[in-house]
Amino acid sequence: MSGVPDILAEVAPRRSYFLGLDFSTQQLKAVVVDEKLKVLHEAAVNFDRNLPEYRTNGGVKKNGSSITAPTVMWVKALDLLMDQLKITGLDFQDISAISGAGQQHGSVYWRKGAEKVLSTLDPTKFLFLQLANCFSVQDSPVWMDSSTQSYCETMEKKLGGPQKLADLTGSRAYERFTGHQIAKILTEKAELYFNTERISLVSSFGCSIFLGSYSPIDWSDASGMNLLDINSKEWDSQCLHMCAPDLKEKLDKPVVAHTCLGPISSYFVERYSFDPSCQVVAFTGDNPASLAGMCLEAGDIAISLGTSDTVFLWLSGNPTPSLEGHVFCNPVDPQAYMALLCFKNGSLTRERIRNVYANRSWDQFDALLNCTPPGNYGYVGMFFDEQEITPKIQGTFRFDPSDQRIDAFEEAATEVRAVIEGQLLAKRVHAERLGFRTGESCRVFVTGGASNNKSILQVLSDVFNAHIYTQDTTNSTCLGSAYRAAHGLAVKQSDAFIPFNEFMADRRPNFTLLCSPRVEAAKLYDSMAARYATLESSVLTQL
Repeated sequence: MSGVPDILAEVAPRRSYFLGLDFSTQQLKAVVVDEKLKVLHEAAVNFDRNLPEYRTNGGVKKNGSSITAPTVMWVKALDLLMDQLKITGLDFQDISAISGAGQQHGSVYWRKGAEKVLSTLDPTKFLFLQLANCFSVQDSPVWMDSSTQSYCETMEKKLGGPQKLADLTGSRAYERFTGHQIAKILTEKAELYFNTERISLVSSFGCSIFLGSYSPIDWSDASGMNLLDINSKEWDSQCLHMCAPDLKEKLDKPVVAHTCLGPISSYFVERYSFDPSCQVVAFTGDNPASLAGMCLEAGDIAISLGTSDTVFLWLSGNPTPSLEGHVFCNPVDPQAYMALLCFKNGSLTRERIRNVYANRSWDQFDALLNCTPPGNYGYVGMFFDEQEITPKIQGTFRFDPSDQRIDAFEEAATEVRAVIEGQLLAKRVHAERLGFRTGESCRVFVTGGASNNKSILQVLSDVFNAHIYTQDTTNSTCLGSAYRAAHGLAVKQSDAFIPFNEFMADRRPNFTLLCSPRVEAAKLYDSMAARYATLESSVLTQL
């Protein structure tokens, strides 16, 4: 009888789990899901709290406009995270595939000879001890950095202007984008650049550790570098040349996001007992991974109504990049795109209006909003307490029904509806400039603090002429990474591309309908959106 358990173990079907990671700004997170993509295990390492020896604040180090993070800190966080996952009871042998995400735009500089170290790691030692000397640049520039303005101006000028660069790479030149960070490294620390064997994004850096060799950058995250031609999915030679010599060789060829890059490194097999056949699927950026985690489809839009309001769009067909916002290659559909818009004036602006005009009460705010009809009797407001990102404006601008500037509205209710309609019309206008189209066939998924305010959501539904939903999804970036791991493995095993949304059809998170558009209001907002766009342009020309 003593041999029965062993026999049963041999014939028992193997469990198939998927590990998703997120190298975010403040922490490294992980989630493990089963075959049905239900969450089984979670873990997180906070950089400030769990790794105080690196003396970061919010996961970064600030030196004026230069903002970086210690690269080896991310490696040591991975050591801690793996031990945390072990404590949860996870059997690493059950993991069939891994994928992950990294904060977009950050860059990692591997010293010459580092790949040999990656491929010969000693499983009896921690990663951070073995990789500590593998980085020619010890502190990685991250997305918060704003020290490369002159490099941005140079690239835009040489390429024929910001719109030309946006048409090519999906975005005009942004200081945090990786190409300009690389140019700065070359200018200020040339010896470090020439001692660099490979340049990774944070995403492909994390992927490289699990792979035991350098990982390529996926198309979606590569779109945030001002270096990739988003139409051909190849590095643009002119952009590369403007940043640094031999850059194409240091970046290697980008790959489609669902690519299975190979089996996991022997280090993880021997140290943590991973199955040697566990596949590593290309990592991507945190925003693209979040789109996967929310399971958006063609025509869908996700809006986070928080301190800053963020808009994710699924774009089908040819993209139309704008001077505001970003167009990335879609992380789950090689033929599609995604767009990202960020609006700095979000909940804090709404709260200021609430405090002044509704006695700090959301109930009074909602009552004032609901007693005023869609269209606000023709009054329009734009409220930019802080300098806005999209568009670059600061100040408060009020207009009467004849489009004349006025100093104040007569009624508190007019002010309340003006701030909500203005913010939501702005989102629609700028989303449409990136190729999004409203209509009853599209769905809007909402998250963030204001996503539980039915009065605001009804205006959102009317403005976008779309049904409004919420999803039972938290930590969408980590989940998106786990979903992509499962999808990438399925594609590899089928030897044919399986559409992500087809793969997720009976596995996607539950979602709930919150409200639907009212026909007459939706028609009204079609004309109001065009009017808002004209008024916004007039404000910009007067600045």
